[in-house]
Amino acid sequence: MRRFRFLRDPDPAAIGDSFEAFLRWLEGPACLFISGADDSRCRAFVTLLHGNEPSGARALWRWLREGERPAVNLVCIVASVTAALTEPLFTHRMLPRARDLNRCFRPPFDDAQGRLAEEILELLRLHRPEAVVDMHNTSGSGPSFAVCTFPDRQHDALAALFTGRLIISHLDLGALMEISDHRCPTVTIEVGGRLDDAAHRCAYEGLCRYAAVEDVFAAGIRERGLERLADPVRLELRDGVSLTYAPRPCAGHDITLRPDIEHHNFGSVGPDVVLGWTGGVASRLFRAVDAAGSCAVDRLVRIEDGELRPAQPLKLFMITTNAGIAQSDCLFYAVADDGQPIAA
Repeated sequence: MRRFRFLRDPDPAAIGDSFEAFLRWLEGPACLFISGADDSRCRAFVTLLHGNEPSGARALWRWLREGERPAVNLVCIVASVTAALTEPLFTHRMLPRARDLNRCFRPPFDDAQGRLAEEILELLRLHRPEAVVDMHNTSGSGPSFAVCTFPDRQHDALAALFTGRLIISHLDLGALMEISDHRCPTVTIEVGGRLDDAAHRCAYEGLCRYAAVEDVFAAGIRERGLERLADPVRLELRDGVSLTYAPRPCAGHDITLRPDIEHHNFGSVGPDVVLGWTGGVASRLFRAVDAAGSCAVDRLVRIEDGELRPAQPLKLFMITTNAGIAQSDCLFYAVADDGQPIAA
């Protein structure tokens, strides 16, 4: 059973006069094919894998309304439309009891989200794009960055169309970007928080460049200034650990994190910084595995007199203040404060 609605060269006047109207017009998961000046090549733009990350789909609606013709054919995949339109709007990462769609791009494809991911992969195989951009919002407020699975000039050039930071991650999570290879370089673009005007602007301006440039891999003179961060480690909560955010320790929760912790996104933090409070033992509260498969909890955090602090100078990113996301995904990612992998 096909889940996607297919639309070719939609009339800009027909797609809705607001972003919400555009999503309702799509009716559900949609694949939009926009004919390019060069119809021998194709690029792909994937967005709204998470219903609470609207900047990419908002940028697409704005770009379509302007009626611009891309340099090459552009296949645009808008996935979690139903989750995005579930009240309250743009607050549901996925529907209740559904898996995270961006963890479903590997077998088995044996549930609704898995089959949706499998169809997205089929669409990409069908169109054979020369590049894929998967656009997201970060789960907390913060600056933009790109993520790819291995470094080369093609991935650098793609990232540099959107942002000045590139994270090279070898984590195996089942994310869309993990399909990347030399035939189809794929990057994840995290434009910033879903409520940030800067994130909406980053998404729109980046999409305009991606659609308009003749050679997407020759367009990256900007890539020389990319800040590169290598092999981040995820700090996750162990099952059953409770979490809240508050300016002081909260009874009834295993961990209390500071409500302003996201201000440390892409900043260096040292052992003197208080991230939160807990009366527990770090190894029983957290899980973290480095690229070699070794436990890295004691290299990320330490607990001293009930205060949760970095174990060493680190650079943190993807920090969230959403307890649900922190519990289902992770608290943050970390590298050494010079951007290199955290040493064993």
